[in-house]
Amino acid sequence: MLLTNIEEIPGKTIVEHYGLVTGSTVRAKHVGRDIMASLKNLVGGELKGYTELLEDSRKQARERMIAQARELGANAVVNIRFDTSSVAQGASELYVYGTAVRVE
Repeated sequence: MLLTNIEEIPGKTIVEHYGLVTGSTVRAKHVGRDIMASLKNLVGGELKGYTELLEDSRKQARERMIAQARELGANAVVNIRFDTSSVAQGASELYVYGTAVRVE
């Protein structure tokens, strides 16, 4: 599956358009990570626990979008975008969307 955040894939021609595909996941903060993040806030630096949580969330959402594109017969997703939103205190949704296409 070819994935890109631009509207077309250089060197390829879009021959079929399947429409919008999406993937999402909702994740809650982990108490242990919150404690470590609070301590890290005192001295500064990267909050590695949250970095890992966000990367895992992006990967899961992307995999769900890819699965939806495959079900439609696509071999690429173009114009991919990520978005986040708070759905409850301590929980956020990570949402990815793009346009499923078949390229040659």
